[in-house]
Amino acid sequence: MIPFISRVRGSIFAAALGDALGAAVEKQSYEEIKEQYGRVESLLTPWYKTGTAAALGKRRGSGIVTDDTLMMCALMKVYEKEERHLDAYDLGKEFMKEIAFRETYIPEFGRKALLMERLFYPEKYLFTRHVLANCEPREGGIGNMVNCGAAMYIAPVGMVNAGDPKGAYDEAILFAMGHQNSYGLEAAGVLAACVARAFDQDATVEEIVKTAAALAKDGTKKAIEAMTEEAGRLREKGAGMDEAVSALQKTIEPFSPMGNDVHRMDSKTGIPSNHYTPSRLFSIEELPMALAFIVLNDGAFYPSIYDGINSGRDTDSIGVMIGVILGAMYGETAIRAEDVQLLEDVNQLNLADRCERFAQTAKKIIWKDLELHTYRKKHLT
Repeated sequence: MIPFISRVRGSIFAAALGDALGAAVEKQSYEEIKEQYGRVESLLTPWYKTGTAAALGKRRGSGIVTDDTLMMCALMKVYEKEERHLDAYDLGKEFMKEIAFRETYIPEFGRKALLMERLFYPEKYLFTRHVLANCEPREGGIGNMVNCGAAMYIAPVGMVNAGDPKGAYDEAILFAMGHQNSYGLEAAGVLAACVARAFDQDATVEEIVKTAAALAKDGTKKAIEAMTEEAGRLREKGAGMDEAVSALQKTIEPFSPMGNDVHRMDSKTGIPSNHYTPSRLFSIEELPMALAFIVLNDGAFYPSIYDGINSGRDTDSIGVMIGVILGAMYGETAIRAEDVQLLEDVNQLNLADRCERFAQTAKKIIWKDLELHTYRKKHLT
């Protein structure tokens, strides 16, 4: 039996691992990664932008994590403070305090700063909506760019609902609606459910995928079903990486048409597209891709993460999503000790201590749920 704390450590450290591995090549295509690196399988991989003007004032590669991990840590702090389940009002209050008013160490900057300074536009949108506009928190995500920004840090919701995927889905939706909308919000709910399912002692890859497909709605559901089915077919035929990436990117295209066109430039301004816009037919790419690479590798820990981050595009978030699921499933022993040590040394986040505190908080929340369940059973019999 894998202890609860081991699964928490496994999920958090595996998220940081996938984040750091993917950060070095984020936004490169599969072909660009292959041409420059061959295949990325080391935390010591240098950032492809190192030495360019685009890299001024910022560090990546060599084990450095991004805002995916930092936002996850911020959410853990909110749970530690509140010691209960959360919703959009907690996002609009305590979570905003963590990211907009309290300094933390930013590994990419090599210094302490407000997390807001590091965030991408759809995450900075939270400040406009909740702090400046004083919106109704449950409407905070309306108007935001639809992306994976909420899903990338939502794993702690799955942990405080360990073994209860539907509870995790519901809480993730209620919380993340203050940040995202449409299929960006849907992905957050589904990923939280996958993490909650992965905490079960008898969890399997097949059952996690079934959980995702059962709870997902609209384009997210169809994308997960199409991608995991294709991944199973590719696994059975023993497809190589070139064939697998080509097939999976072709499969996701109807649900996420952006493809390799991920860079922002003035030539795109004012040109209509479906990029980042709400839709009941679309899905973010990262979650179906993460589940597909888990299926392709039959749940093997490092091969799944390596394939995910080498497939290109939003590589750090794909790595995070694979990591939080498999880390919860296998526990901390799945991660090499030298990788854990490097992540701790270079990022200065004290992840081991954070995991310990958060695990105790999660246990308190779960025990309260169990006590309520016992009360209901007693009074309904």
